[in-house]
Amino acid sequence: MNQKFLGLKSRDQIMEIGKNVIRTEAAALQALASEIDSNFYMAVNVLLNCEGKVMVTGLGKSGLVGRKIAATLSSTGTPAVFLHSTEANHGDLGSIQDKDILLAVSNSGEGEDIMLLASSAKRRNNALISISGNRQSSLSTIADINLDASCEKEACPLGLAPTTSSTLALSLGDALAIATLEARGFKSDDFAKSHPSGTLGRKLLTLVQDIMRTGKNIPCVKQNDTVESTIIEMTKKGMGMTLVMEEGAMVGIFTDGDLRRFFQDTSNNLSRKIGEVMTKEPETINHDALAIKAAELMQRKTITHLVATEKNKKKVRGVIDMHDLLRAKVI
Repeated sequence: MNQKFLGLKSRDQIMEIGKNVIRTEAAALQALASEIDSNFYMAVNVLLNCEGKVMVTGLGKSGLVGRKIAATLSSTGTPAVFLHSTEANHGDLGSIQDKDILLAVSNSGEGEDIMLLASSAKRRNNALISISGNRQSSLSTIADINLDASCEKEACPLGLAPTTSSTLALSLGDALAIATLEARGFKSDDFAKSHPSGTLGRKLLTLVQDIMRTGKNIPCVKQNDTVESTIIEMTKKGMGMTLVMEEGAMVGIFTDGDLRRFFQDTSNNLSRKIGEVMTKEPETINHDALAIKAAELMQRKTITHLVATEKNKKKVRGVIDMHDLLRAKVI
């Protein structure tokens, strides 16, 4: 882009401003990490033992941070909802139930709406956790647990735009969510339940058996069939491989790679028995394994097909290849 820059700063000055903002916030985050104390432990313990949901509230930039904290908590096993402080005081307070927790985010800790909401929650005997930039604020004082998100200076040179302070509050919210996740023993399978859509959901939820080919869709020949008839079966089913079966049991596999190697030997002819040139111990995977594990195994072994079997590997349940994984958008 060759657009003319009309700002009052040079290119190098603009870049340095950006670096300084990041340095300022990084230094504040480092200081915050050293301030984590027993209050943080108690907050995690309250979240871990919550029998209701976490109502996260805030206004302005703190409200935006609160929305993200609520979303992160919900996706990591702690049910949470964002509650707008002003709307709460005009009817939405009814959404807070007896076993719920109120997590209030406010840099000043003095906003009229958030204090009114916090006081109402205290009267209802709801646990109150605050994330505030002022440990002497009204909100910090009435909270059961206060997490200090104070900073020496905002990254904004005017000291007006919430920058460092909102970064610290957001980081504390992430820290609470992840510490609670680990304390709960939350696993990837649990995470997948709240992320069923998109790439993440497909990787965490899609099983081999969900996308493998079964029954008549699997190319299949017998040991005494010829290479010629095997090629016809592979072509008809369009998988670039075929199972070699005897009495309902798999005894081998023959793939496009095997076929190429077969033709490299000029003494071979199409009338040879497939049992003489098949691969006798093909790679397999449990039919109830994650499909992404099949993709990883194929990549590691540099192959494009896997036989899906039961755990004892005695019974074939299906066949999966790279095209199946691509169609399912697992990779």
